[in-house]
Amino acid sequence: MPSLRTALLQSSGRPGAVDENLKVLDEAAGRAAAAGAQLLVCPEMFLTGYAIGDAVPRLAEASDGPGAQAVADIAVRHGLAVLYGYPERSGERIFNAAQLIGPDGATLANYRKTHLFGCFEQEWFTPGEQPVVQAELGGVRIGLLICYDVEFPENVRAHALAGTGLLLVPTAQMHPFQFVAESVVPVRAFESQMYVAYVNRTGQEGEFEFVGLSCLAGPDGVVRVRAGRGEELVIGEVDPEVLTASRAANPYLKDRRPGLYGSLA
Repeated sequence: MPSLRTALLQSSGRPGAVDENLKVLDEAAGRAAAAGAQLLVCPEMFLTGYAIGDAVPRLAEASDGPGAQAVADIAVRHGLAVLYGYPERSGERIFNAAQLIGPDGATLANYRKTHLFGCFEQEWFTPGEQPVVQAELGGVRIGLLICYDVEFPENVRAHALAGTGLLLVPTAQMHPFQFVAESVVPVRAFESQMYVAYVNRTGQEGEFEFVGLSCLAGPDGVVRVRAGRGEELVIGEVDPEVLTASRAANPYLKDRRPGLYGSLA
């Protein structure tokens, strides 16, 4: 089975400026497609910006809103799938969400962040309740989490048990927690035997300093590609054959003893 070439867009765009962020996305999608990528992954809240404060209610939109339609147009024009973060409005509630749009413009999956980080997120967002959201792309089972979610090993293990081969994690990882990008993410990929694409914002945004360091980690715990601290587009390969071989060689999932873990819940 051929590999799934995956592009990671490390950028904060322009917070509060949806049209400008769509331009950044369109340009990145063109570069990614030209490099043969089949999937482009953007950071958390990329559509609107993360540190947008009380603009959250104004900029939030439905999962099929104008932002989604614009991203779908970009995906179709460049012939690749796009995962982007955005504030999702559903009735009176707002979720920190991520949506995967296929190369044909169809929605493949929409995920709502289940573990909200800090006062800002807890003030404006409702936590999601569906821990495992998946889609199929290029013969790979894709799973979605957002930022803080990946720091809970239970979340990633749930995806492993559901067959996720590539976990997409748009993030807004800030100083001084860069060790998550450097150390935690590769360990998550190894202990749950999957690829993890961790895609961050960068630079100063309001009170937050985003650290970049986006990466694609493999099931062997080895980082295939890593960005630096600035705006960057990096591309790596998700190889199903490597995944199959690694799962056969590593006994973590096979050697689990679920009967012993009741106290964890």
